[in-house]
Amino acid sequence: MKGKTRMLAEAGVSIALAIALSYFKIPIGLNFGGFGGSIDLVMIPLVIFALKWGAGWGVLAGFVFGTIKYFLGGSAIDIVSIIFDYSVAYAAVGLAGLFGKKPEKTAGIGAFAGCFFRFLIHYVSGFTVYARWMPEEFMGMTMTSPFIYSLLYNGTYMLPNTVLCVLVVALLAKPLGKFFRAK
Repeated sequence: MKGKTRMLAEAGVSIALAIALSYFKIPIGLNFGGFGGSIDLVMIPLVIFALKWGAGWGVLAGFVFGTIKYFLGGSAIDIVSIIFDYSVAYAAVGLAGLFGKKPEKTAGIGAFAGCFFRFLIHYVSGFTVYARWMPEEFMGMTMTSPFIYSLLYNGTYMLPNTVLCVLVVALLAKPLGKFFRAK
């Protein structure tokens, strides 16, 4: 029971930290004529939690964070975009926990995996849900394919977020060794 209480407490702290970090961001998507997207640090506490407690709990914590994030000021066009771009996208970050057996050594790979799976969810949302809002021109290019548009649009903010998350988590992995082992 003590381990489960600790896990739930750490989930709450990770979600709260991710929410606090969500207010410190660099908006980027709107600069390219899109609806949003930003560079922030929200995935870092979610990835660290998932690396410690595993993919199952990581997915659940990400799902809770994504859902709360929408209700604290997210924007969406319909219920499907809420589910895809918030709840499911951040749940996918929890898949970083698939690489949590030896997090001091695999933290960077886990962080990359979590970020990549989040990108995939946004990418699918982009060419399905948001395809009807694809502009004729994006980043100085004529847009004819929702697949290319979604790739470019989501890449503008997910690539820098991924690099930032992977670097920070990889740098913190060794100092957090004792934290990862304490269950």
